[in-house]
Amino acid sequence: MPNRIVRFEIGCVDSDRTKTFYGSLFDWRITAAGPALTIDTGELPTGGITSLGHEPHHYTMFYVEVSDIAASLAKLEQLGGKKLIGPIALPTGQFAWFHDPEGNMVGLWQPA
Repeated sequence: MPNRIVRFEIGCVDSDRTKTFYGSLFDWRITAAGPALTIDTGELPTGGITSLGHEPHHYTMFYVEVSDIAASLAKLEQLGGKKLIGPIALPTGQFAWFHDPEGNMVGLWQPA
């Protein structure tokens, strides 16, 4: 079974301005969720707006769900990809970012 895209994220410096822009442009419902914002598009996947406070400030990311994040990181490196960060544990699971061989940044998500 193919792995599915489960989340997207928009990085920014000014989360209020970004919330207003995307909420107005696409009629998305955007609500506070701790330091980040949660985007409800009415369909899956859901998304988020995040101001990291450090580089990269501006990015868009999609996350692919995997059953074993460590194994996926090992496999992507064998295929010519490069791990950037992670895995980083959260209460609901863990995530990692990587570059594909062309330099595109992609996220992995393993639920708890």
